[in-house]
Amino acid sequence: MATLEDIGVSAAINLLSAFIFLLLFAILRLQPFNDRVYFPKWYLKGLRNSPSRSRALVSRFVNLDCRSYIQFLNWMPQALKMPEPELIDHAGLDSAVYLRIYLMGLKIFVPITILAWAVLVPVNYTNDALEAAKMVANVTASDIDKLSISNVPLKSQRFWAHIVMAYVFTFLDLLCITKGV
Repeated sequence: MATLEDIGVSAAINLLSAFIFLLLFAILRLQPFNDRVYFPKWYLKGLRNSPSRSRALVSRFVNLDCRSYIQFLNWMPQALKMPEPELIDHAGLDSAVYLRIYLMGLKIFVPITILAWAVLVPVNYTNDALEAAKMVANVTASDIDKLSISNVPLKSQRFWAHIVMAYVFTFLDLLCITKGV
């Protein structure tokens, strides 16, 4: 059984590893020897030359400009503001598709998460069905189980909240999809 502490440790590990991967991406993206990997369209268009021919020995492999390391995430807001045809021309179709999927996921799941926490978590947490089940049968449950539908007693009117929210979530998803978000 997972406890709140287990979930907190898992979340901390995931956030730390995501931060480390973002930092590695940012550092590797700035290195001249990775230019062909991170900027292939620029080479094809002739906007960028191979660093192995045009720079001093150390500068071919390591970026020595400290300002670029401080501003390593400046491309993110610019990419989010860029019109899709320009983004495709600049970074490629895969980047445009990735950003579209990312933004659509945010537009769908942020409202659903807020609604679930505002409606379903209080409905589930304020019951004591798991405590009653522990007394009657040999049921093992942790604190996190109090947040789930398993804490709602059978034949309770509180199941209507889950049914209504399932329809609301479906409607929100369909609304986002049909609007072309």
